[in-house]
Amino acid sequence: MKTNILVTGLVLATIGTVLVYPTLRGHATSPIRTTPIVVPPSAAKRVEVVFVLDTTGSMGGLIETAKEKIWSIASTLAQAHQVPEISMGLVAYRDHGDAYVTRVIDLDRDLDSMYAKLMDFAADGGGDGPEAVNEALEAAVERVSWSQDPGTYKVVFLVGDAPPHMDYNAAKYPEVVAAAAARGIVINTIQCGSMSETVAPWQQIAALGRGHYFTVEQAGGAVAIATPFDEQIATLAAQLDDTRLYYGSSDEVAQMADKIAATTRLNEEASVSARARRGVFNVSEAGVAGNFLGGRELVDDVASGRVDLDAVPAAELPATVAAAPPEARQAMVEATAQKREELQREIAKLGAERDAFIEAEVEKTGGAADSLDQQIYEAVREQAADVGIVYDSGPKF
Repeated sequence: MKTNILVTGLVLATIGTVLVYPTLRGHATSPIRTTPIVVPPSAAKRVEVVFVLDTTGSMGGLIETAKEKIWSIASTLAQAHQVPEISMGLVAYRDHGDAYVTRVIDLDRDLDSMYAKLMDFAADGGGDGPEAVNEALEAAVERVSWSQDPGTYKVVFLVGDAPPHMDYNAAKYPEVVAAAAARGIVINTIQCGSMSETVAPWQQIAALGRGHYFTVEQAGGAVAIATPFDEQIATLAAQLDDTRLYYGSSDEVAQMADKIAATTRLNEEASVSARARRGVFNVSEAGVAGNFLGGRELVDDVASGRVDLDAVPAAELPATVAAAPPEARQAMVEATAQKREELQREIAKLGAERDAFIEAEVEKTGGAADSLDQQIYEAVREQAADVGIVYDSGPKF
């Protein structure tokens, strides 16, 4: 009976959306704001963001921008007063006949692993104008593990330069966006470049999705400023990574080995600026709990008192700790904790100096009001407020 009620409600929502859809053609330039469900700030502790990203041949510059700016966006999200848990996911899309139509990276607090997968994406395919936008939006709504918590800020950023194929036998965006709205998922659209055919559908998707529509140059229009502090922050962040000691069953340790492999690749292949941005995020409260630590991490668990080191079976200890005499293990873990704290303090200090340097440089160029960074921040600030998450510090670059 409950299932029938839910299905009926979704059908009615879809019908309503499709009826409204024709009236939006050509003049929807701002989101339709509905009365939000008011959630107390104390209940709003989670942010889930999925980027739906066109990866066809014309999007090479934007893909590289995404690889550079994901950590800045994460740091921006981490600034909420409530210090939310931050999860990110990605839906890459091309078109029928390409190497793939959609590829989904599910929501995860382990941003290192998500980033390692993002590094594999390159621009290719496309060519006939419209792309598989409808399929990509449906994948974002239906194949991603969104929270059921009404206090979670759930948001999609659709990023591309071409309109959707409306001639394929697939669900069309009005009904897909209606399904998203029924689940409390906001959809924003970012048009790259100036293809006129893209404007109307992008504006309509944003309006139906209770989100924002905005445009950026083809390469993304993000603030990209290298600083004198980047190299040192990146180096210290790699040293901070080395303080992690994972323990537990063989399955738990194997899972963390995948995370370490992703971190190793990131430190070897990502740009210095991206690694610096990641380092700054990893010492934020949200970054420590979500991305930096990951699963069962011995140093943090012992320091916090959650785990008695003497009670952990030797077979479940990290190899370096298990190899030490039992009486020396506590001192080893404490020394690692002290080193971690020193590194975190130094990265935070350098991060503040980096922020000040970038702020001064941005001011010299007349500000960043039209940048991708600022526009994403403004959308997040407004929409997250509907579920009680407060942002007032501006974007991180």
